[in-house]
Amino acid sequence: MDITINLADGVPIYRQIVNQVKYLVASGLLTPGEELPPIRTLALQLKVTPNTVVKAYGELEISGVIHKRQGSGTFVSDERPQLAMRDRRRVIEQRIDALLAEAHQLNFDASEILRMVRERKAAMDVNSTEPPETKKEANK
Repeated sequence: MDITINLADGVPIYRQIVNQVKYLVASGLLTPGEELPPIRTLALQLKVTPNTVVKAYGELEISGVIHKRQGSGTFVSDERPQLAMRDRRRVIEQRIDALLAEAHQLNFDASEILRMVRERKAAMDVNSTEPPETKKEANK
């Protein structure tokens, strides 16, 4: 499970864990029935206190994203929750913010970034409409 904590974010650490687990589940990167790391293991991995992970897991359990099996561990619930529109928008906005910050450091202006996004989108659209044989040939 790949979770990143950003101390400069201003978002409480437990909330960052909750948001990222919800995203991983909603996007299918964590599948129903998949076991989550034990509290102490995740706390060590993220360099946070176990209480922080307990709080995050508790909130995830209340919202139905995960469930605990006595003596067995913590697992992704069978029902895959959909991210609310505001949550989906926040994920994209965070990625846009990161892109814009990096673009600024590399001296790209907004018009250049928009042009590149449009080009990449057009390339993805072309690749998604090509028959599988054409894609294989293009990748050689």
